[in-house]
Amino acid sequence: MTVSDSDVAIIGISCRFPGADSVDKFWDVLREGRETLTRYTDEELLAAGVPAERLADPRYVKAGQTIPDVDLFDSELFRFTHDEAEILDPQHRIFLECALEALERAGYDPDRHEGHIGVYAGAGMNTYLLHNLGERYRSASSVDHYRLMLANDKDFLATRTSYKLNLRGPSININTACSTSLVAVHTACLALLSGECDMALVGAVHLGQPGQGYQYQEGMIFSPDGHCRAFDAEAQGTVIGSGAGVVVLKRLKEALADGDWIHAVVKGSAVNNDGSLKTGYTAPSIAGQAEVIADAQEVADVEPDSIGYVEAHGTGTPLGDPIEVAALTQAFRQGTERTGFCALGSVKTNIGHLDTAAGMAGLVKTALMLEHGTLVPSLHYTRPNPDIDFAAGPFYVNTETTAWPAADGPRRAGVSSFGIGGTNAHVVLQEPPVRTEAPRGRDRELLVLSARSEAALKQAATALARHLKQHPDLDLGAVAQTLGLGRRGHAHRLALVARSTRDAAMALAVGDEERLHQAVAGPDGAGPVLVLTGEGADEADTDELYRTVPAYRAAADACAAALGRDGRSEAVLREHGAVHEYALASALTAWGVAPAALAASGRGTAVAAALAGALPLAEALALAGGEAPARPEVPRLPVLNPRTGRWMTEDESRLPDSWSAAVAPVEGLDALLAAEGRHALRLAPTEEGAAGLAHLLALAGQAWTHGAQLDFRAVHEGSDPRRVPLPTHRFERRRHWVEPGGHATAAAPAAADRLLARFDAEDPAHNVELVTDYLVEEIGKVLGGRHLAALETNLFDLGLDSLVLIEVVAKLSEELDFAVPATSFVEFPTIRAFVDNLAELMEFGPAQGTAPAAAGRTSRRAQRAAARQ
Repeated sequence: MTVSDSDVAIIGISCRFPGADSVDKFWDVLREGRETLTRYTDEELLAAGVPAERLADPRYVKAGQTIPDVDLFDSELFRFTHDEAEILDPQHRIFLECALEALERAGYDPDRHEGHIGVYAGAGMNTYLLHNLGERYRSASSVDHYRLMLANDKDFLATRTSYKLNLRGPSININTACSTSLVAVHTACLALLSGECDMALVGAVHLGQPGQGYQYQEGMIFSPDGHCRAFDAEAQGTVIGSGAGVVVLKRLKEALADGDWIHAVVKGSAVNNDGSLKTGYTAPSIAGQAEVIADAQEVADVEPDSIGYVEAHGTGTPLGDPIEVAALTQAFRQGTERTGFCALGSVKTNIGHLDTAAGMAGLVKTALMLEHGTLVPSLHYTRPNPDIDFAAGPFYVNTETTAWPAADGPRRAGVSSFGIGGTNAHVVLQEPPVRTEAPRGRDRELLVLSARSEAALKQAATALARHLKQHPDLDLGAVAQTLGLGRRGHAHRLALVARSTRDAAMALAVGDEERLHQAVAGPDGAGPVLVLTGEGADEADTDELYRTVPAYRAAADACAAALGRDGRSEAVLREHGAVHEYALASALTAWGVAPAALAASGRGTAVAAALAGALPLAEALALAGGEAPARPEVPRLPVLNPRTGRWMTEDESRLPDSWSAAVAPVEGLDALLAAEGRHALRLAPTEEGAAGLAHLLALAGQAWTHGAQLDFRAVHEGSDPRRVPLPTHRFERRRHWVEPGGHATAAAPAAADRLLARFDAEDPAHNVELVTDYLVEEIGKVLGGRHLAALETNLFDLGLDSLVLIEVVAKLSEELDFAVPATSFVEFPTIRAFVDNLAELMEFGPAQGTAPAAAGRTSRRAQRAAARQ
């Protein structure tokens, strides 16, 4: 397959569509030919706020295409306070989760990706602000009004995503009504090809009001029964649905070089507008649609008769369907006279019309068909719309799940999306290149998982076990690279050294405690205390390490050179146990595990001396052989004195006796380290024959689970880069929702009820306590009822932003009848520091009930500063 410089790969997909909250479930819906329509009872509709008189109208359709749990959101993962999450447009919440899933399925952690990732995104009309936050918006203070605007305006969807996921490429909102998704894809492809970004996160989201039906009116786009019958004689419209879809795009040549999983290839795309030569602003245009389809095929440099499928806009309206088929036929007739060779379908027959996300649903559907080599059915088609002559044209409506016949060239498809207002988009897709068989990798691989709670980690392990069991042919090295390089590390961690995909699935499924190392990572990312004994390893183990781990090999070679044994590294490893341990520790260091300290006994003291820089490598190896050291240097790392059981002082470290090899292991090491919040990493094998690659990987995994840094690129040095789609982050969602008409702003407190009224002029400590308690309560509300860890906690570290704190300060100013500086929390970001500063400003000592004068008052600190001048 020829690869063009203009080809763009789809390397990651995520979605939340009606009836499918994942890509795999969406594919099940498509291949099984299911419609995901939800029928509502009168009780459900009444509970959702639909007036009873509307339900009595026979034209009211009690159905919808919806997604569940739109009130739930994993706010803590994205560092939103409860208050922020509650007012945030649910469309933004869902898009954030899908964006993260798409990147994880692509196998990329943006924090470790060196290139620029762009965001091209659009959202639908914000019904949450309209129906749920309207009362609050109308009565909000200026600060709260500004926060509501930031949380709900379409303008902030792309940039909020870039901010929360640390993406540094262009961040652009795109809104062209129903064609938003494909216009975003087109724009992102141009940005990739021009070098504006290295990857692009592209997608859209649309949420209707939850639990609502709709009013049918003849001649409008809505179906009278909830079914979309695209291209059928009985077609009378569609149903607007909710959903979101996101794809990750990358230049194809780079995707191939980086071993990315490629779902499909974008060969070309085009965008235009109908202009005014049509019957009305909302009407479609044959000329406009035909032109954009032909332009996309020209950009893609493909002939129409090489295209085997078109995912149509396909709204199922009596007027729109014939116009679309006429436009498609006009475009295809510019390059072929063949008839009945190209399948036609519309995902709207499955999941409804997702408005801004409609094109993304069609794109994802078509990419999956190309990836699986399978055509899926367009539903509810029995006989053609009488205004469509399929027999004379290139198209037929596909109504069965069937293998996509292979042609002379690669399978290709077109995807159309036309927006109200006339912005048309068309994308030409091609099947992914044939994946080359993975070269034989290492006999062992390190798999890592993490989550923010023990329960979520268990769910992640179960999901991965299930996925690996279902896909036993997955390359284990690709699985390990995807998990190591493509996921952020959270506090609760698990590591497993596995022999095969099947072996990993079994160990995860049964929860093999002997092989699954679990721990909670420390907050500071401190490295382990390496425990060194100078023990060697079997020849087979050292040979395996020397062959498969470049950093181990380099350290062994350095030892051989230091001993004057160039070219005899393998022999040195067999003869000198300390060489093996030094190479093992050096490999861990090269993999990013920076030791916090060293504890050694026996010949391990020589290894510690070399690692800590107390002795040159040659002298350290001589020490391991029994020779007395020359005068040591002060080590770069803390080293435990095996004679005293304490950390060496500088003076002790300069004494040759402190590095003596003839010393027994230190007693009580674990207790000592536990008291200091450190963890030990024993380099000596714990069982016979376990000192090879599996042991090194286990050591790295153990260090990582406790919070040490681990450079997974270095771990996989020498392996071909490979990534595969795997289960993504297990969201820990909770409810963030304002019911319609709720959460109105409270009136300002009366003077008698204010905090100031409870002040005691004779007891400043009492006043400090009152203000402190008030702030703890108010900030706790913003955090969703979570108690502050300590009064010295930096509030910005809890996810609070300055606007939230400005609002808290404004309320406090009313309570105290004192103009508290709005930016005080910036200079004093803990409650303790803030209150201490405020006490100094107000002097907390006026007569009870008397407001301190804000004007003309200077703080004691300012007075002292003036006195010094």
